[in-house]
Amino acid sequence: MKISVIGAGYVGLTTAACLAEIGHSVRCADNDEAKLNMLRNGQMPFFEPHLEEVLSRNCKAGRLQFESPVSAVTGAEAIFICVGTPPLDNGEADLSAVANVARTIAQYTTGYCLVIEKSTVPVQTGQQLKRHLQLYARNELRCDLVSNPEFLREGSAIHDFFHPDRIVIGVEREEVATQLREIYRPILEQTFQCPVHAECTHTQKPAWIVTDTNSSELIKHASNSFLAMKISFINMVADLCEAVGADVTKVALGMGMDPRIGPAFLNPGIGFGGFCFPKDVQAFVRIASQAGCDFSLLKEVENINKRRVAHVVEKVRKELWVIRGRKIAVWGLAFKPNTDDVRFAPAIELLHALVHEGATVSAYDPQATEKARAVFPDARYCASPYEAARDAEAILIVTEWEEFRQIDWQRLRAVVDRPLIFDGRNTLDATELTRHGFHYISVGRPPVMSESTGSGEGTPASSPVEGERVADAR
Repeated sequence: MKISVIGAGYVGLTTAACLAEIGHSVRCADNDEAKLNMLRNGQMPFFEPHLEEVLSRNCKAGRLQFESPVSAVTGAEAIFICVGTPPLDNGEADLSAVANVARTIAQYTTGYCLVIEKSTVPVQTGQQLKRHLQLYARNELRCDLVSNPEFLREGSAIHDFFHPDRIVIGVEREEVATQLREIYRPILEQTFQCPVHAECTHTQKPAWIVTDTNSSELIKHASNSFLAMKISFINMVADLCEAVGADVTKVALGMGMDPRIGPAFLNPGIGFGGFCFPKDVQAFVRIASQAGCDFSLLKEVENINKRRVAHVVEKVRKELWVIRGRKIAVWGLAFKPNTDDVRFAPAIELLHALVHEGATVSAYDPQATEKARAVFPDARYCASPYEAARDAEAILIVTEWEEFRQIDWQRLRAVVDRPLIFDGRNTLDATELTRHGFHYISVGRPPVMSESTGSGEGTPASSPVEGERVADAR
């Protein structure tokens, strides 16, 4: 099928590459000509595991090309809209890019095509899109509008595209669902070997959910808002555990074994970030308000999340007594591991707070350093975690990169000024750290210190405080 994907961001580029991988002829378009030239030359505008190899393979095979939006929509049988919908100051989604794409389609597409709305948009956007297409149509344009929300996780987007839990589409006519099913047939039938994981044995077929357009649009916002609520809930439980001397890891383990709750998103930390959860919670609150529904529950979810960084800073202050003039290392700048995305990342807010308090901050991230430097130049950015930690009086772990679990703790102990670690994601082995003389403070669990760090409050190094870590499945 001749498919065009408008938007070469995280969602658009992944969608274009994966549709080409399953055999479609794909043209990927973007208004940023510099980005298109990068892609034509085999350069990546951002980091996403396995995406570069899938792009390269399909470009060489001739199934994937990069063009302007006008060129891409001309002659397309299906057009995926994958442009950004960033938040406005009032929390509403900015739909200007979606409207611009609709106008381009209306003016340069002839005959029949599917217009597939994949960007995260407020409910009833499909109705507005349809009016827009009709209003600006210059040619004999006939189209069907489809809502097809994406559920891709940055850091595992390629795998998620090929092995989704569900594919949701919102249509007005049953025949359109049949057309979409044909586009996704190789994925629905799971008849191919995962192209990025030779050892992948995932064969479970995804659910195929057909709804009306309004319901489909609501599913994405409702899903992300619910997951954000789950994160804020376990963070409040973590605060309570700290206050009463309980272990949130064990509490979450016991909760997650209930099949009505499940273990995913029960790992407490410094708060959720990234481009999806913060903006989608805001947008959902705004959508509800405009419809006359007071979604005060989600307002509190947002408020809890906003307080997480301040909570971490207070824990640092309690331990260091005075932050001003202290050297602090921050490990992890991306909002999650396996991505270089720092949009709404808690780490950036933490850098602001520590520098405002007068600390000297050295930061490290395996992938996101340059993007963090661009938005916050007032920290010292380092090429390794050891360089960042040199002479530091505290190390703050903000992103749970696998690299941080493989640290040579003896080497690290030799370069720090004070062996103090704040684990903002409960990602490390407390026993291993304290064995090397570190004082270990995590989220929602008693602090752990070795004998070499002196006496005081906390759990002895031999105490079984680590427990089983509850995994965040997304």
